[in-house]
Amino acid sequence: MKPKEREMVVDERRRGFLGAAALAGLAGAGLSAGVVVTTTSSREAVAATKEGDELKVHMKPGELDTYYGIWSGGHSGEVRILGLPSGREIKRIPVFNIDCMSGWGITNESKAIIGTKPDGSLLFKTGDTHHVHGSYKDGTYDGKYFWVNDKTHGRIARIRGDRFEVDKITKIPNIQGFHGIFPDKRDPVDPKINYTTRVFCGCEFHIPQPNDGRDLDDPSKYFALFTCVDAETMEVRWQCKVDGNMDLVATSFDGRFACANQYNTENGVRYEEMMAREVDACVFFDIARIEKAIKEGKYFTIGNSKVPVVDGTRAANQDPKTALTAYVPVPKNPHGVNASPDGKYMVCSGKLSPTVTVIEVAKVADWFDGKLDDIRKAVVAEVEVGLGPLHTTFDGRGNAYTTLFLDSQIVKWNIDKAIRYYQGDKSVQYVIDRVDVHYQPGHLNASMGETKEADGQFLLTGCKFSKDRFLPVGPLHPENEQLIDIRSEKMKLLADHPTYPEPHDFIIVRRDRIRTQQVGKLDEHPLALKRVEDSGVFREGNKVTVKVAAYAPQYQLREFEVKVGDEVTIIVTNMDIVEDLTHGFAIPEYDINFIVNPQETRSVTFIADKPGVFWCYCTHFCHALHLEMRSRMIVRPA
Repeated sequence: MKPKEREMVVDERRRGFLGAAALAGLAGAGLSAGVVVTTTSSREAVAATKEGDELKVHMKPGELDTYYGIWSGGHSGEVRILGLPSGREIKRIPVFNIDCMSGWGITNESKAIIGTKPDGSLLFKTGDTHHVHGSYKDGTYDGKYFWVNDKTHGRIARIRGDRFEVDKITKIPNIQGFHGIFPDKRDPVDPKINYTTRVFCGCEFHIPQPNDGRDLDDPSKYFALFTCVDAETMEVRWQCKVDGNMDLVATSFDGRFACANQYNTENGVRYEEMMAREVDACVFFDIARIEKAIKEGKYFTIGNSKVPVVDGTRAANQDPKTALTAYVPVPKNPHGVNASPDGKYMVCSGKLSPTVTVIEVAKVADWFDGKLDDIRKAVVAEVEVGLGPLHTTFDGRGNAYTTLFLDSQIVKWNIDKAIRYYQGDKSVQYVIDRVDVHYQPGHLNASMGETKEADGQFLLTGCKFSKDRFLPVGPLHPENEQLIDIRSEKMKLLADHPTYPEPHDFIIVRRDRIRTQQVGKLDEHPLALKRVEDSGVFREGNKVTVKVAAYAPQYQLREFEVKVGDEVTIIVTNMDIVEDLTHGFAIPEYDINFIVNPQETRSVTFIADKPGVFWCYCTHFCHALHLEMRSRMIVRPA
């Protein structure tokens, strides 16, 4: 047996509870009782494809992709996992949406994470995921967590990297239009802590503070807030009042700064007011200074919220020695800010200006430290790239790639050459290549492009329109994710991938950075049955708890009785320890459907309001006798 092979043995303790049919079914599936089942590990590092070779788009049967793509799902409210470079969709992670397959939003456990009203119904049934980012260690992904925002309801969700499932959701106070999100890459206070401890959240919309129905017509009461969330507890640490609206967020590799590109520094209400100025900004936050100010009590609170808020507006931060923020000028209505893999630069795209702005992080630090007299000198390049620049990624070789929304292109340009051109050397050609994409590209990302390990293999770009690229399916077209080979000087468009609307951002993570848990742990589930014989019906007045053990191909209990009017809680534990042996549990007429993975427990609570016989059945194919896997709920009249 190879060292990295995984052992899975059918639990000896429950053999006595398996009937002959169950054992026969296991044998038919190649899983005889007592036989060790092995699964070859797929987590070893994979060497990058050599330049000149054809970049693989189609994997052979059984061949694994080299990268994970973690995608937002947009207003579906979900996150998606793709294998890359093939583009195969592997999993959909329900986050802010209800999912009939998994039971997310239906089980008690998922409702507790999403949040409920006093009557037990979901706090919100909709969500709008935009940006997904992962936790870092030493400037690269560590695979522990991924975070995603909900723009609609101002929530942040955390996804466990070992399971690709949500474990916490936090509602951020005092904001609307939560858009940009990025974790820190190391702790800025203690240099020894070189991993993510915070997640930063920008918001777009100005609202009156507090937003309680008063001061609705007083413009001075309207402002936006930048928020810091604790990576482990998911509690809101602090907020910072700013001028303007924030779009995306980035963090520096040394841990000192978070920043957000800004549009609508006019604080306008209508779109024509939001684009009156020719220059907006990228605002930098000195994290350690903000936290020091809060520790010293230099903050205020808003309404009933106890979250400390500091003043990061321009007017309050003129003195570099005490400033918490710095506003670097960027034209016009910029859309996107990204950190270069060498940690030297932040790149902002103009959107309504055909330019990209390169900001040197060290010069921003110099301004805060009193070594630079004018924050505008932190801009080391502002060069034309094309019409409608939005977002930028990097190949780790000094080159940047920017989407041009209006030109429907990706432009490849060299950062150092752009700086030289901006400084006066007009003989330098900083634009290296352009490639047409289809159509109107928004976000893009290169392989490991958000880390110090950017490897320059390929990038994907999300095109907002697909038009003639796929079979017509009616008025709603899919979006078009396009794969581009960037290993050589010239880019090469390789493939189209239709995606269900409407994803936004994504990251590309090398597969050896991910360590997944293939079978659950009953100890992580407080309601789990430890033994099959612990199943049963337990009544306290009109509250009935039904404990069910599931093991292929049967439920134990085979049947159970309740009465009309009972509040019923059904707890199902999957006793199987075989990888990929998931069971479902559905009850007709009662709107119950969920799954339970191996060695896990899920529960639902409902009122038994319909008398009769209701067959509980397994919805997730698990066994040769899958169709026979049933229990009977008998609801007797009160």
